[in-house]
Amino acid sequence: MKIAIVGLGYVGLPLSLQFARAGVTVLGLDIDQEKVEALNQCRSYIAHIAAEAIADQVQTGGFTASTDFGRVSEMEAVIICVPTPLNKNREPDISFILETGRSIAPHLQKGALVSLESTTYPGTTDGELRGVLEAGSGLKAGVDFHLAFSPEREDPANPESKVATIPKVVGGLTPACLERATALYGRAVKTIVPVSSCRVAEATKLLENIFRSVNIAMINELKVVYQAMGIDVWEVIQAARTKPFGFMPFYPGPGLGGHCIPIDPFYLTWKAREFGQTTRFVELAGEINTAMPQYVIHRTVDALNASRKAMNGSRVLVLGLAYKPNVDDERESPSYVLLNLLEERGADVAYYDPYVPVIRPTREHPHWAGTRSVSWDRPTLVSYDAVIIATNHQVVNYQELADWATCIVDTRNAMVQIKTKPGQVWKA
Repeated sequence: MKIAIVGLGYVGLPLSLQFARAGVTVLGLDIDQEKVEALNQCRSYIAHIAAEAIADQVQTGGFTASTDFGRVSEMEAVIICVPTPLNKNREPDISFILETGRSIAPHLQKGALVSLESTTYPGTTDGELRGVLEAGSGLKAGVDFHLAFSPEREDPANPESKVATIPKVVGGLTPACLERATALYGRAVKTIVPVSSCRVAEATKLLENIFRSVNIAMINELKVVYQAMGIDVWEVIQAARTKPFGFMPFYPGPGLGGHCIPIDPFYLTWKAREFGQTTRFVELAGEINTAMPQYVIHRTVDALNASRKAMNGSRVLVLGLAYKPNVDDERESPSYVLLNLLEERGADVAYYDPYVPVIRPTREHPHWAGTRSVSWDRPTLVSYDAVIIATNHQVVNYQELADWATCIVDTRNAMVQIKTKPGQVWKA
C-alpha cells in the first residue's frame, strides 16, 4: 500500500514513520525543501525524533520525502497534517488546509482516500475541504473518492506516548468512507475508535483540548487567589491529588503554549457564533490563561522591587523558550509573550534554552528570529538581576541556578526540592 502524508512537522513526521514501520510505503510531502532534503539524508529537525528512526525507514524504502504533489496520483490515500493557526483577529485560519486540498485535487485518483488530521472546527472536512477537492478533481466525495477526519493526538517528549498505541478516532463522510479510513489507520494503530461523522470527530478533538484549557485556567486563577492568601497552590494540588476519585491534577504556568490548547478553543467559539451560540465558559478560560504572562511580569516587578531595583534597566533572563519541558517546540510559547512584555518595560532581556539554541522565524514573533540562547555558566547567570523559569527542562541544573542567580521567579515549581537562599525564589 502506498500513501502520502502532507506536512512533515510534529504530527506528520511521527505518523509517517509509524505507517512505514507497519509496512506501508509512505511519501512525505512538504513545501519546505530544507525539511525534505534533511529527511532524505536521514537527518532529524525535531529533538524527540531520533535520526536513526528516520534512517531505518528511508534506507529500507519505506519512507521518502518530496515537494512534488504530482505524485499524489500514485497514492491510495492522502493524509493531511498541516497547521491551523489563528489570524491576527484570533479567527481560524484554515488556508493551509485549503491550499493543500487545491494542490492534491488535480492528482487525486478514483477510489482514493483523503483524511484530514489538522485540528479545526466542525464542518471543515465535509464543507470547505470537500469543496476544493471536488472542484479541483472533478470527482465527488463519497462516490468517487473517500473523505474522512481523524484528529491527531501527539504528546511530544512523553515516552509513554506512541503513535501505535494511542487510540485513533475516525469519522467518515459516508459509511464506506469510514470503513476505508478505519482499515487504513488500523494498519498502523492498534485501537480505532469509529464515530458517526467527520463533524463528530472534529468536535472530539476540540473537546479534548478545551477540557485542558478550562481546567488549566481554573488552576491558574486559583494560583493567583491562593498567592494573595499566602497559600502555595502546588502544595494544595499535591494534597488534592491523593483523592482516589473525582479529581484530576492540572498545573499552573506562565500561560498556554503549543499548537493546540491556546488555539483550538477559539475554533469552537468562532464557529458557535454562526449558530447563534455563545461559549462564555470557554472564552473566560481563554482570558484567564492569556492574562498569565502579565501576572508573571507583576511578580517579577515585586521581586526586583524587594532588592530596590526597577524593571526598567534590569537584566532579566527567561529560562525556557519551548512551550513544554524537554522538547524543541516553541509554537505559541508564553515565553515569547514574556520576552515582549519585559522588553516593553525597559528590561534588557535574553533567554536560555538548550533545545532552542537559536530562534527560528515565526509568524507571530518575527523580530526575535535569529536571537541566540545565552550560555549556561556562572558569569552569565550572575550578570542577570532576575531569572524567570518559564519551562522546567529536566536537563537544566537547578542547583547551579540557585547557586548563581540572585533572584529567581519560578512559574513551574522547579525549585521546590532545591536548596535556595531566603527570599531568593518568588513563585508566579
